[in-house]
Formats: sequence, structure tokens, C-alpha cells
Amino acid sequence: MPFRTALSGLNAASSELRIIGNNVANAGTTGFKESRAEFADIFATSNLGVASNAIGTGVRVSSVSQQFTQGNIGFTDNNLDLAISGQGFLIMNDNGINNYTRAGALGVDRDGFVVNNQQQQLTIFQADNSGNITGATGPLQLDRSDIAPAATTAIDVQANLDASAVAPTAPFDPTNASSYNNSTSLTVFDSLGSPHLNTMYFRKTADNTWDAFQFVDGAQVNAGAPAGETINFDSTGAITSGSPTSMTFTPSGGAAAMTVNVDYNNTSQFGSPFSVNALVQDGFATGRLSGIDISDTGIITSRFTNGQSRTLGQIAIATFNNPQGLRQLGDTSWAETFDSGAPLVGGPGAGSAGLIESGALEGSNVDLTEELVNMITAQRNFQANAQVITTADTITQTIINIR
Repeated sequence: MPFRTALSGLNAASSELRIIGNNVANAGTTGFKESRAEFADIFATSNLGVASNAIGTGVRVSSVSQQFTQGNIGFTDNNLDLAISGQGFLIMNDNGINNYTRAGALGVDRDGFVVNNQQQQLTIFQADNSGNITGATGPLQLDRSDIAPAATTAIDVQANLDASAVAPTAPFDPTNASSYNNSTSLTVFDSLGSPHLNTMYFRKTADNTWDAFQFVDGAQVNAGAPAGETINFDSTGAITSGSPTSMTFTPSGGAAAMTVNVDYNNTSQFGSPFSVNALVQDGFATGRLSGIDISDTGIITSRFTNGQSRTLGQIAIATFNNPQGLRQLGDTSWAETFDSGAPLVGGPGAGSAGLIESGALEGSNVDLTEELVNMITAQRNFQANAQVITTADTITQTIINIR
């Protein structure tokens, strides 16, 4: 009787409708991967082979196969949100157990760890104190404590002194603008991070010869005080002597004494007006964490309010030889299995791992139009199998009524 054969068809169509319903329900789920039903026929066999006139006995669901195609990437206002453009998975640590996800909606917990909605921690390659990426993996933790200040130890002066300038006749006096030719200023920092105004005065004394004076908070501090430091140039405008030099002073407020090297080697004397191309110093004040930047290769950089930055690490990405062998855990995450193979862990951009898009999320890869068409097909299959049962019942009833 064909009842069992048709019943297997009803069960198969019902399973397909459940799979389609799950796909449609997760059409808006971040990082979701659609599934499809794969069927196989049921055929009676024996050790002696298959009879030439044997008839199949129905159908069964051979596999519910996930499709790991790329979903659309949409941008968000949270730069900790991560989307992968490729075949890799983010590695999330759940109390020492790794699972894998494409859902990169991340935030920060009370301890500063970057976590997802299930409080699983994002795994990264850690960076050493110099900002070099190491092979050690661990969670990404944001340190919100103040960054310690650094005292200024060097200044690089990149300027042009006007070769056609006239040497002043008045004795040098910082309060008398006619006693020097040019001046410029920058901020230096002491060991406590306190700022101090450093003003430089340039006074021409003869052709190709200048005196430079350094004042910090109104007090002269250059090594050649009070006469200043002599800088000499050759006939091409290149500096020949007088650099580098230094200034030594003890700032107010309890900070340590400072010795700052001043480098004029990038200063020139050409026949054009005075200009300052750059004034570079290596000190900075204390600062707080102001933001996080993540590059497409997964390099994580923290930015501070004092203009400094630090490399925290690189996002670790896992790939699998057979992603369809992964075991679903729910919450849009998977676990490795024997069928999937062991994870291959590397940085974004390596192999097929893909690149990272910060401030973005990967949407579901469900195609609603395709699912609706599949739904109609599954419905027709269900109806056809139900009709087989109806027809078989009619035939059976006819046989029963034979007298």
C-alpha cells in the first residue's frame, strides 16, 4: 500500500516548510545563515542487490544544510560592531570554551571586556608593550584608566630664516619686537604632564649668522643664556653649526628638572620670508581613552584625549575546511566538530578569512523572494502527497466493497 510512501512525502514536505519558516523568521537576524532541506529516496535493498522490478518506499530528509554565503553589510553608529567580508568567523570565548560567530554586534561589559549579547568575550592576538602583534591570544579589554604623561626631551625645529633680513641694532629684549627678527612658540610638558609655553626668538647678527633664544614661561633657559645660541649657515642656506643644543630648567609645581635637546638641523636660511614648517616635541599630558579604531586587517588602536594612540592587538579570525560540518549552538553561533575540522586561526586578510569592516554588521543571507517560492513548492508537494493518500484510500475502499 502506498500509505507509508505518501506519509514519508508528507513528513518531508512538512520538514521543508519548517526549515523555510525558520529562514523567514530569521530574515532580520544579524549574521544568520539560511538552511535548505536535502532529500534522499528510500529504497529497499538486500545483500543480493536490487530487484529489477522493485519500487521505492518513499523519501527522507538526508541533511539540513546551512548555506554560508555572504550576507549584505549594513553600517551602524557603533565602531565596535564588526562584519566580516569573507569566509571567516569571529572567535568568542564562553568561560574558556570557544565558539564561532558571524554576528559582530559587540559592546563593553563592566570590566572593560568587549563582549557580545551573550557576554562572550572577543578573542584577539595580543600586542606587547611596544605595540607589536604577538602570537598569544586572549580577550580584548579596554583600559579606561588615565595614560601616564611623558616629559618633553626633544624638540625638532623645521623653519626658514630670511637671508635678506636686516640685523637688529637694539640689544636683545624679548619685550622689544625690534630687538629680534622672528619668534615662534610651542607647548612642552613636564614629568607631571603640566604644559609650559616654550618661545623661540631668532635674531640675525651677521650674514649667515643668527642667535637663537629659548624662553619657557617667560624665563630664558637656553644653554647659551643670556647671549643665546649661535647658528651658522653656509652660502647655500644650509646649517653648518649650532645644532643640536639643549635647554635645562626646573618647572614649577613639583615636577622633575628637565633637559630638552633642541635640534635646528632642519632649519634653513633662504631668501624667502620667515616660515615655520614644523615644531615637533615628544612630550604629552595625561589622557583618557577617547575611542577605538579597527582597521580592515583587524588592528585595534586606542585613541586618547592627549593625542596619543596604542595598538591593543589584532582580531583573530577562524576558518574551517568544512563550515557546513559546524554544529549550531543557537544565538547565531557554532561549535567545531569532527566533520568541520579544526579551526585555522589567523588575522583578517589571510587566506580566505576575509577583511573586517568596523562599524558595520552582516545581515542575514536569507532571500525572502526565494523562500516564498520554495514555500509554494513545499505546499504543492504536501498537497500532492495528501492526494496520494486520498486516492489510495479510495482504491482500498473499493477493494473492501467487492463482494
